[in-house]
Amino acid sequence: MAARDASRIAEAAFAGAIALHERMSRNLGPALVAAQAIAEALRGGGKLLVFGNGGSAADAQHLSAELVGRFQKERAAMPAIALTVDTSVLTSVANDYSFAQVFVRQVEALGRPGDVALGISTSGESPNVLAALQAARAQGLKTVALTGRDGGSVGRAADIHVNVPDQNTQRVQEVHQTLIHVLCEVIEDGV
Repeated sequence: MAARDASRIAEAAFAGAIALHERMSRNLGPALVAAQAIAEALRGGGKLLVFGNGGSAADAQHLSAELVGRFQKERAAMPAIALTVDTSVLTSVANDYSFAQVFVRQVEALGRPGDVALGISTSGESPNVLAALQAARAQGLKTVALTGRDGGSVGRAADIHVNVPDQNTQRVQEVHQTLIHVLCEVIEDGV
């Protein structure tokens, strides 16, 4: 690939990321509502259950790590669990039930009223994320969806829907990372 082509690709990636970040910065209401709901749950003794697939699984782990550890300031650890990390649970549930149940079974086992379940799906159509949000809602958990595109069925299943309305998965993931940092900062400030 010619240096000129590589430069064009890189410049287009940055331009797209900047434009989507600017667009999202004008619609932070749902993210702030989500952060406040999570902070309220944590203050009340609840926990955050967070999950997604692929890059969204990594985002779930990132969010959980920032709350259990620390984000910007020293404070008590916060109970946040990424449902994406226990390979024995994931593979046994996928084998014995189906992959669509890998998060549901964990929500059923770990979720309690007063907790928050946060599902991440760049497509808005991840069947296992949708099923887990539905199970969480049925158990009395507050539900949050962090989505891309039009939010799809995952967005419609949540009490609070934080949507990054773009078709480009990598641009959505970049904004999800920024929104996760916004959530962490607001949560850390509010607990």
